[in-house]
Amino acid sequence: MKKLSLLLAALLLTLALTGCSSAKESITVYNWEDYICPEALDLFTEETGIEVKYVRFTTNEEMYIKLSRGGSSYDVAFPSDYMIERMIANDMLMELDHSALSNFTQNAQWLQDPDYDRGSRYSAPYMWGTVGILYNTKMVEGGSIDSWGAMWDTQYQRNVLMMDSVRDSLGVTLCYLGYDLNTRELSELEAARDKLVEQRESGVLLAYGVDEIKDKMANNEAAMGLVWSGDAITSIDINPDLAYCVPQEGSNIWVDGMVIPKTAKNYEGALKFINFMMRPDIAAMNSEYIGYSTPNQGALELLDDELVDDPTFNPSQDVIDRCTFFHDVADVIDMYDRIWVEVTAN
Repeated sequence: MKKLSLLLAALLLTLALTGCSSAKESITVYNWEDYICPEALDLFTEETGIEVKYVRFTTNEEMYIKLSRGGSSYDVAFPSDYMIERMIANDMLMELDHSALSNFTQNAQWLQDPDYDRGSRYSAPYMWGTVGILYNTKMVEGGSIDSWGAMWDTQYQRNVLMMDSVRDSLGVTLCYLGYDLNTRELSELEAARDKLVEQRESGVLLAYGVDEIKDKMANNEAAMGLVWSGDAITSIDINPDLAYCVPQEGSNIWVDGMVIPKTAKNYEGALKFINFMMRPDIAAMNSEYIGYSTPNQGALELLDDELVDDPTFNPSQDVIDRCTFFHDVADVIDMYDRIWVEVTAN
């Protein structure tokens, strides 16, 4: 019996060791909905042997809360500029080893030393774009729009879709009112709150949403919606009656980056993934798939001229000049959150 027990123990140990040696390396990626080409993930696994566990979020705030509370380990996350700024301030990110990021130099010069992450110590740019109005040319007066005011026009009863995003919806309303979209003034935030409440109470607002806005617009379910430029391109491809504008009062220009949280379990695998995402052919593949502008100069050379010349994808300098980056407002975030609750309360 002793011999049998010893043999059984040896067999179990052998099986355990075999199981450990055959376990595949993996990384967990935390990204936005519909924000990467599935083929790119497959190619990464095929080339490196590293499996990708892909988890989705819908807003920066949702992503931040999940990471700040712990309990989950993500190797790569894709926050926006102002959230990267906050995560750096709260010591939530690992520094990137640039010696392992040979493709980083492919990025546009203006994004190699951004003000939200000087020296790009903690982040690498992924996509960039603007916030504007996606509208149906057959459902709006005169067939075009150039002002945020259209989203408050009472002729569009239950025909306006807004983002369920505190920074985006408050930000564009602040622009419309002539205020800084990074304001810390309570009176200005209250004025934006009142304007958004007016939009709802006047009957103009159809609904708040995020990813579903582009689908509703493509299906002619609203006259206009607040969207990111990449979502606009996706919807216009489906429905040629749609058009996009960055209103004359100004808007937000944004960058989404790739970072490695301090809770990451596979730092080396995360670096390989980030570098792979910055390879020109992969960056082009992702940009073409999701419709957002890539900062990767090598990728731009691989994309169709029609896409690169599209002002929604690649806005003119005068559009860029009237847009502003979001910055972290963590010191007054309670005020922003309270204002947003008052906006969305029924």
